[in-house]
Amino acid sequence: MKSRPILIVSFSSVVCLFVFCKSQTKNTAGYKTTPIVSDSTLLDIVERQTFQYFTDGAEPISGMARERFDEDNDYPANDQMIVASGGSGFGVMALLVAIHRNFIGRDEGRDRIEKIVHFLETADRFHGAWPHWWNGETGKVKPFGKKDNGGDIVETSYMVQGLLCARQFFKEGSQKEKDLANRIDKLWKEVEYDWYRNGQNVLYWHWSPEYAWEMNFPVHGYNECLILYVLAASSPTHGVPAQVYHEGWAENGKIRGTESYGGYKLNLRHQGNPPHGGPLFWAHYSYLGLDPRGLKDMYADYWQENRNQTLINYQWCVDNPKKFEGYGKDNWGLTASYSVKGYAAHAPDEKNDLGVISPTAALSSMPYTPEYSLNAMRHWYDDMKDKLWGAYGFYDAFSEAANWYPKKYLAIDEGPIVVMSENYRSGLLWNLFMSCPEIQMGLRKLGFESPWLK
Repeated sequence: MKSRPILIVSFSSVVCLFVFCKSQTKNTAGYKTTPIVSDSTLLDIVERQTFQYFTDGAEPISGMARERFDEDNDYPANDQMIVASGGSGFGVMALLVAIHRNFIGRDEGRDRIEKIVHFLETADRFHGAWPHWWNGETGKVKPFGKKDNGGDIVETSYMVQGLLCARQFFKEGSQKEKDLANRIDKLWKEVEYDWYRNGQNVLYWHWSPEYAWEMNFPVHGYNECLILYVLAASSPTHGVPAQVYHEGWAENGKIRGTESYGGYKLNLRHQGNPPHGGPLFWAHYSYLGLDPRGLKDMYADYWQENRNQTLINYQWCVDNPKKFEGYGKDNWGLTASYSVKGYAAHAPDEKNDLGVISPTAALSSMPYTPEYSLNAMRHWYDDMKDKLWGAYGFYDAFSEAANWYPKKYLAIDEGPIVVMSENYRSGLLWNLFMSCPEIQMGLRKLGFESPWLK
């Protein structure tokens, strides 16, 4: 950090003091000067710009989050009305952040969530679960794949996680807010988690009225789906016994495993057995509301697991064993996102590191690695803003190695940036979700420890 000297200029008896205080940051073109911005101000800027994906960018009839947005090509003609259940659940949480930060008024935030709740009450559901995609104009399911045209209990759980935060946020407010909280409570209680067992001690990701269980995707850990099992155990109307968690998710203890990189150890066997842990969204999606601080069960300490997964991801990019241009201590983060060719679950290993950095990876890891995440945020904002910043904050992914800077966004990557940045700053969503009595009951049922359970 360097500063220019104070310059004092006298005009008659008036002395004008000008302080030119600039931070010098290095980029590929050399050094340039940019105004100093505090961490708090920069977080405000990023949170505010990003949450607008869920207001300005929302599908207008449903109020839901569009699956994706491309600034260059607008929307493909056939999917501008396609909305996503999981991404919209993250969007509900982002709206709560916006109210909390006074980016929007409380009444506007409530109105927007009311519109979403009305859509959820009237759109296609399948044993209480919502599909991955709908047509936001009609509420009819949009198949995510040929046989994936029914309930998606994982994406539903991301929505429920957000809705329960909203219920807690509004339940003691005005009569309109209390009415909204009650409508949310009804939706939550209508999700038939027990149906998605398919009669077994495991939860199945999909069910379709046309194809039944043909997708045949039992949800085993460890991946992004812990929140599914916590909500299933917590449901006051369609709950599942603890055996479903221990035999299904944890596979009778087979979930345990040890991998390490850079001196950081993982104690869970990440799904697919990646050598250094999976894509970073596994440390984000379930923990937008589920507070990992002090969260432990017989299998893991989830704060330590998530932090170590993040540190491995960071260290891999610093070491840069594949020698990709641009990687380093202020330019890191591998997760599922757009890729140079299609979409990919980027991760820190020889096979899955494709030279693509996804800003959501580092930014949504803010609670785990605040210094490293803030360094990346500053580098991208100060040095690369002309390539990486658009209407809704940082674009989804980029590759300096491939000179690839698409102006694209994905709802499911946008929401966690806002939510986890706010959890780092105030713990807002963690406090709301963990205050739910059903969640505390469900965690106890599964044998978890948490400061919230004392």
